[in-house]
Amino acid sequence: MMNSKKTLAILSVLILGLGFTLAVMMYKKSQKTETAEMAQTHSDVFVRDYAMTQGPDDAKVVLVEFMDPECESCKEFSPYVKMIMSEFDGKVKLVIRYALFHPNAMMMAKILEASRRQNKYWEVLEVLFKYQPQWGSHHEPKPELVWGFLSEAGVNIDQIKTDMNDPVIQANIDQDQADVAKLGIRYTPTFYVNGKPLEDFGVEQLKTMIRTEIDK
Repeated sequence: MMNSKKTLAILSVLILGLGFTLAVMMYKKSQKTETAEMAQTHSDVFVRDYAMTQGPDDAKVVLVEFMDPECESCKEFSPYVKMIMSEFDGKVKLVIRYALFHPNAMMMAKILEASRRQNKYWEVLEVLFKYQPQWGSHHEPKPELVWGFLSEAGVNIDQIKTDMNDPVIQANIDQDQADVAKLGIRYTPTFYVNGKPLEDFGVEQLKTMIRTEIDK
């Protein structure tokens, strides 16, 4: 009698576990399908006309990166994005969007957007990532230090301080955050290749997705 009860209990646990696993798989499949449909019917959620881009407009692959300037993983992954753009030169268009989850990320996104008016976006992004451990320390962040670092990018700092407060910049960043919420993005960097999410994060996985889209 005891053995049968024990067996029944074990079976119940196994069934519950199997049911949970299937539910997770179905959820992921549903999310993937939903994202794919969104890519077809609402492509502007991935690519807004104001977004910073790199690469030709007629590229076979549109690589969208939702990033946070204060995110350590974004900083660490940045060299690999450059490598990918070089390896697939002319075949990939990179689109930068903001998913601002860190406390000083809004300020840095505004600085980046203001730097575009001086054609110094990529230089400023490089500086922000280079000195991120100083200004964006988790224990004692000091965002004000950024102003001392930006001279390396060759920008007019006073002009950036003015331009970053333009309501147009704020509106664009706010739109990015609305799209982040719509897509259910929870971490950075998050990548989409022609509207398809990179499900298994990694350099090789991203390159494989890109190759697959190029070969189509």
